[in-house]
Amino acid sequence: MSMPTSPSQATRARVQHALEASLRLLSFYLVPLAIALLSLLALVFWSNQYRTVEGQPLALRVMAHPDATLAPRQALAQVTGLPEVLARETRMSPDPLWFSMLAEAQAGMVIEFPSRHMTEIACWDGATMRSLGSSTRSVSSGALAPLRAGFALTLASGQGAIQAAQAQGPYSVLCRAVLIGPARLSATQWQVDDLALAVQQFHRKSGLLDGGMIVLTLFVLTTALINRQALYVLLAGWLILNLRMGALSAGWDIQWLGQVVPDRWLLPGRALTIALYAISTLTLYQTLFRERLANTRYRAPLRFAEWCCLPLLALSVLLPYHIFLPVMWGFVAYGLVLMTLGLVNVMSQSRMRVAFWFAASFAVTMLSGLAEVVAAALGLRDLTGLVNSVTAALASSLLAALAVAEQMRQETEQRIAAQAELQHTYEAMPVGLFTLDPEGNFLSANPTMHRMLGADAAVIAGKNFQQFFADGVWGTLSGLVQDQPDAELRIEDRTGAHCFLVRATLARGKIEGVLQDTTEQHKATEQLRFMANNDALTKVYNRRGIERVFEQACFKPMTLAYLDLDRFKLINDLFGHLAGDEVLKQVCERISAVLSGDQRIGRVGGDEFVIIMPETSIRVAALICRCLVGRIGNTPYRVGDKAFHVRGSIGLIEVQPGMQMKDAVSTADRACREAKSGHRDGLVVYERNSTAFVEREAELNLVERLSANDVTACMVLEMQPIMSLKMPYDSMNFEVLLRMREADGTLLAAGPIIAAAEKSGRMGIIDRWVLSTTLSWIERNADMLVNTQFVCMNLSGASLNDERFIQDTIDILRRHRDAASRLCMEITESVALHDLNNTRRFIDQVRNFGVKVALDDFGAGYTSFAYLKELPADILKIDGNFIVNMNAHPADVAIVEAIVKLAVNLGMKTIAEWAEDRATVQTLADIGVDYAQGFVIASSMAPDILLTVSSAAGFIVDEELNLLVSSLGTPVKASAQVAVVDEAPVAGLH
Repeated sequence: MSMPTSPSQATRARVQHALEASLRLLSFYLVPLAIALLSLLALVFWSNQYRTVEGQPLALRVMAHPDATLAPRQALAQVTGLPEVLARETRMSPDPLWFSMLAEAQAGMVIEFPSRHMTEIACWDGATMRSLGSSTRSVSSGALAPLRAGFALTLASGQGAIQAAQAQGPYSVLCRAVLIGPARLSATQWQVDDLALAVQQFHRKSGLLDGGMIVLTLFVLTTALINRQALYVLLAGWLILNLRMGALSAGWDIQWLGQVVPDRWLLPGRALTIALYAISTLTLYQTLFRERLANTRYRAPLRFAEWCCLPLLALSVLLPYHIFLPVMWGFVAYGLVLMTLGLVNVMSQSRMRVAFWFAASFAVTMLSGLAEVVAAALGLRDLTGLVNSVTAALASSLLAALAVAEQMRQETEQRIAAQAELQHTYEAMPVGLFTLDPEGNFLSANPTMHRMLGADAAVIAGKNFQQFFADGVWGTLSGLVQDQPDAELRIEDRTGAHCFLVRATLARGKIEGVLQDTTEQHKATEQLRFMANNDALTKVYNRRGIERVFEQACFKPMTLAYLDLDRFKLINDLFGHLAGDEVLKQVCERISAVLSGDQRIGRVGGDEFVIIMPETSIRVAALICRCLVGRIGNTPYRVGDKAFHVRGSIGLIEVQPGMQMKDAVSTADRACREAKSGHRDGLVVYERNSTAFVEREAELNLVERLSANDVTACMVLEMQPIMSLKMPYDSMNFEVLLRMREADGTLLAAGPIIAAAEKSGRMGIIDRWVLSTTLSWIERNADMLVNTQFVCMNLSGASLNDERFIQDTIDILRRHRDAASRLCMEITESVALHDLNNTRRFIDQVRNFGVKVALDDFGAGYTSFAYLKELPADILKIDGNFIVNMNAHPADVAIVEAIVKLAVNLGMKTIAEWAEDRATVQTLADIGVDYAQGFVIASSMAPDILLTVSSAAGFIVDEELNLLVSSLGTPVKASAQVAVVDEAPVAGLH
C-alpha cells in the first residue's frame, strides 16, 4: 500500500520536473539552434581571417622539345618568337617544356609554378643565362624550391640582374620543366606576404580535410568493430581513399599525416591510389545495391567492370603514370555512367533514405571525378573551378556518414520492430507455445496455449504438464527430448475429446515446445481422403475410387455394368446445370437403394456410371440391372415445380480373370451402346466367352500389330470387278480392297483393319501404301488394262483431314502421273460434309492429275442434295442398303431411281453396290444405273486373277445372269475364256 504524498513533496516534484524539462529544451534545441545561427552570421557578416589576394599571372612563351641536350641559349632563341599564353596544357605529353617570362624587377618577389604534375624544374636569367636554380620534390638548389602543390622561384634582393632590370625594364626568366600527367603549365608572381597567407590557407585546408576525414573514418571503423559489420570496414577504407583523392585533386597529396611523401613514391602512389579508389567505390556500390540491380539490365555490365578491377590494379603498377591515366579515364567514365544509371534505377524503385544518402555521396564524388577527368582529357580547366576538391571530399564523406547513421537508425528500428513483432507473433501464434522446467512445470505459455488447456495464465503458472494431458504423457515426452534433438509426440487430453501434436526440444536446460490441436486436421484428413475417391456432387465413387474397388475385387468372380443416362444433356441445356445436378443426385440415390453388400457404383463421366458387383453371378446381376433400369426410368424426378423423365441404358459383362479395368469398362461401354441403339428393355448382357470379348481381344491384338514399325508387311490388295450395265463386255473397271494376311494364311477383311488403324493412328500410313501400291500395279500392267476406265480406291476420313497426307498424296500422284488418270478416289458422304471447303480443295488438286472422284455410300448419310453442286464429283456410288433386296421394297427402287435421275442431270455416273442376285441387276439396268458391283458378278480376287479376262462380265458364272448381260450390249469381240474362281466369296467384302 503506497504512502500518502504531502503537499511539499508534490511541489518539489513539480519543480524538479520543470527544471529537467528546461535543461532538455536548452541542450536539445536551443544550444544547437544558437550554434547554427551564429555560424551562419559569421559566414555572412564577419571578416575572413584567411582571405588572400590573388597573385599576378605571367604571360609565357612555351615550346615542347624532347631533346634533353638542348642548351638554354638555344631554347631562349627558339621561344622568343612564340606567342604569349597564360597557360599551356601538356595533353599528357611527357616531353620537357621550355618557357620564358617577363617578371617585375622587384626584389623579394616570388614566381610560383602551381602545377601538381610538375616533377622537376630549372631556371636561368634570360639576360645572362646564369642558372637561378633547379628543384625536384626531394632535392632543390638556388632560388627554386617546392611550394604547395608545385614549385616557387624567389627573386633575391641582391641579384645584380634584378638591379639592372629595375633600371631597364621587366626581368626575363627562362625555365625548363618536366610535367607528368594531365598538367597545365602556368606562372604567378606574388608578393612575399600575400604568398605566405596563401600557403597558410593551403595547409589549413589540407589539415581540415585530413583531420575531418580521419576522425570520420575512425568513427566509422569504431562502428564497424562494435556492430561487427564488414560494410563499415569497407566504408572506412573508402573514406581514406576519398581523402587521398581529394588531396590529389587539391595538390597536397605530397604529404600524409604531415609527413612528406618520398619523391620516388609520388607518381606510383598516385596511380595506385586512383586504381584502389575506383575498385573500392565499385565494391561499395555492389555491396549496397547488388540485390536491387540483380534483375536489371545493369547486372552484366557491372560484372564486366568487376572483372576489369584486378587487371586495372596491375596496370597501375606496371604502366608509366602518363600512359596509365588514359586507361584509367576510360574505366572511370564507363563505371561512372554505369553506376549513375544504376543509382537512378535504384532510387526510382526504392524509397529508402539510406539509398538516397549513399546516392548523394556517390553523386558528389562522381561529379567531382567526372569534372576532373573531362578537364584533364579536354583541357577545360574551367570545369575544375566549379567543384572545390576539399568541399567535394568533405561533402561526399559527410553524406556517406549520414547514410551510415541512417543505416544504424534503421537497423535499430528494425531490431525494435522485430522484437515487437516477435512478441506479437508469440501472443498471436495459432499454435500453443510453452516453456517447461526439467520437472515439467510451466514457466511460460502464450494465449493460444491457455485457450487449448482451458485455463488462464494464473491457473497455468506453476502447474505441471501432466495435469492437463493423459497419464504417462509427461514421462514419454521427457524421455524423447533427452534422446532426440526434435521430439514429436501425438497426445490426447484427459477427456480424449481432443487430439494434439506436440513438438519439443531441450534448450539451455529448459523444454521449449509447440502444441498443435489436430482434432480438426484429423477430420479434414478424413474428408480429403473421401473427396479423393468420391464424386463431389453425388458422393458416390469417382473414377479413381471405383478403380480401387475393382483392383480389390479383381481376384473374385465379378460382374461389371456400364450405365448411361439417355438424353440427359437435354436437361442441362434446357433447364440448366443446377437441375441436371439435382437429377444426378437422385439417380445415384435410387441406384444405391438397389445395391447391397460389396456392390459399388462410381461416376466416370457426366452422366455415365460404372457398377461393380463382386461375387455376383451374371444372372443375378442381370436381374439387378433390369431393376435399376426400371427404378431410373419409371418414376419422374422432382426438381422444384418441374418433373423430369430419365431413361438409362446398361451394358453388363462378366469380368474374366486377369481382365484389366480399362478393357472391362470398354467392353461394357460397347454393350451399353448396343443397348441404347435398339434394345427396348435398355439392357445388353455379355456373358463369359461372348463373341464381344473375342472381338474385343482381336481388336486389341490388331491395334498392337498395327502399332509396329512394319505396319504394311502383312497387307495385301484384292480387287472386285465393277461391271458396266451399258456395255458390259467393253469395260474392265474394279475397286481396290485392303486385306491383311493372318499367320494361318486367311485374309482379314478391311473393316476391322480400318477401325484398328484409326485407333492406333496408322491409317495415314496404310492409305499411302494402298495408293502407291495401286498406282505402281497399274503402271506395270498398263498393257493388259486397255478396257479399264477407272480403278476405285477408298480414302479414310482421318487421312482426308490430314494436311501432311494430302501433300504426300499429291507427291505420289506426281510420280505416277500416267497411272493417276485411271484412278477414282472414293470419299464417303459424311467425310465430305465434315469439312466441305477442305474436301473441295482436295478434289480440285487431285483432278489436276486426271483423277476421278466418287462419292461413296451416297444416301446413307444426310443426303443433302445442296452440297452436290459444291463438289465436282464424277461418280455417285449408291449405298448398298438401298440395293440389297431392293425388289422387295418399292421405296428402295424409287430412291435409287431418283438418285440416278439426279446423277444424270448433274452429269455424273452411278455405281450400285451389293448387287447379290440377277433380279437386282435387271432392276438396276432398267432404271438406268451405269455400273453394278456385287457377289452376283464377282467377289474380290487377287490382282493376277483380274488380269485373266478383258471385261468384268467375264467373271459371271450364273447362266441366267449371262443371258441377261448378253442382252444389255453387243460385244465388240469374242468374250475371253471365263476364269472360274474356286474361292468362295467372303461375307461382307464389297
